[in-house]
Amino acid sequence: MILVVGATGLLGGEICRRLRERGQTVRALTRQTSDTAKVRQLKSLGAEIVQGDLKNRASLDAACRGVATVISTASTTLSRQPDDSIGGVDQDGQMQLVDAARGAGVGEFVYVSLSGNFEVECPLRTAKRSVERHLQKSGLTYTILRPSVFMEVWLSPALGFDFTKGAAQIFGTTRQPISWISLGDVAEFAVTCVGHPAARNTVIELGGPEALSPEDVVRTFEEVTGRHFDTQHVPETALEEQWRTAGDPLQKSFAALMLGFAHGDPIDMRRTLDVFPLRLGTVREYATRVTTA
Repeated sequence: MILVVGATGLLGGEICRRLRERGQTVRALTRQTSDTAKVRQLKSLGAEIVQGDLKNRASLDAACRGVATVISTASTTLSRQPDDSIGGVDQDGQMQLVDAARGAGVGEFVYVSLSGNFEVECPLRTAKRSVERHLQKSGLTYTILRPSVFMEVWLSPALGFDFTKGAAQIFGTTRQPISWISLGDVAEFAVTCVGHPAARNTVIELGGPEALSPEDVVRTFEEVTGRHFDTQHVPETALEEQWRTAGDPLQKSFAALMLGFAHGDPIDMRRTLDVFPLRLGTVREYATRVTTA
């Protein structure tokens, strides 16, 4: 039995789908407030649905009973409820989940964290690194995945990359290399690491097959679509000011992530792919998929 925490999110839902395709028994942790359509989708995959909350230790103890592996992708950054916070969910809640897994005799724990190159101080980074340390000291067999920038998030209209209108907002300069990775590839790594000897007690930095600058990405979209993209630059100084003056932990974290983007995030995947020979999707493939859908 594999427990997926964050199952109604984009990444967690994809992990559930891929696990079920492999015939794995999946238990999906959902909340009372979870999107009912997403819960129905998980049920249609054949996942066992259990209700719980990272802020409720008793619910985590119950969810972990009889579980061999926990995979956690949960975060408040995109699915924040009124009583959620980065400190209460991304940090304390994830630590409670680690403790519950240990108490239930879970065999392994796969945790999706944040790229090791994103080191601008903020509540989200503090939470992620704190959970990493707590997991490493827990005595559980662990795998910590540190993915770079998700194409589906950062190359989307939600963050100013509006390929439907040929407009791109770029944080920092156009030249910093980033190892853009597909959400599906992160899900595949999470699934592949379950029970994999090489994944035991490791921290794995994850990037895509190539490090491209935002300028390269815009050019790729222009080639795929045959149209010119208008670019708008947000200077690093403006991002630093936003980071310094942010009073809300979530806004502070978003500003820090944008600064991390501006600094670049190249990841050499050659050794990782020697051990885990997965085919990684390219920015060009993503651009083709989203602009022809």
